[in-house]
Amino acid sequence: MRGEVVVRLTTNRNERMSPGSVLRSGERKLVVSAARQLPKGEDRSSYWLASFVGVADRASAEALAGALLEAEAVRSQEGLWVHELIGSEVVGATGVPHGRVEAVEANPASDLLVLDTGALVPLRFVVRAEPGLVVVDAPEGLFEL
Repeated sequence: MRGEVVVRLTTNRNERMSPGSVLRSGERKLVVSAARQLPKGEDRSSYWLASFVGVADRASAEALAGALLEAEAVRSQEGLWVHELIGSEVVGATGVPHGRVEAVEANPASDLLVLDTGALVPLRFVVRAEPGLVVVDAPEGLFEL
């Protein structure tokens, strides 16, 4: 009724919902004016009830239904970033090539690198990542299809 929108975060960066944070839906810029976290859903996702500047009524909120909201990448020296892994060559610790990263798939035990060869590599085996290259120390047999 007051223009609030339910948002499901697919990040562990809850500061995305802090007042003043900027999200985008296509070319539309949305500034968070207020948000509060809701109980986690059955899929354990993080849900928020958010208000955006300029979204003050039900009709404005409904216009955002199903929208994909995106934010600028957070720059940090720690951690791996999906957008930086896609397209990277994957090699073993001894330099043996294993393919290129096509996607990163969420998995409860460890997210998986999806390679163009069909191989799935748990991120826990990544020992180093740099632009265009991911080095893995995977157990024997992982790349045998």
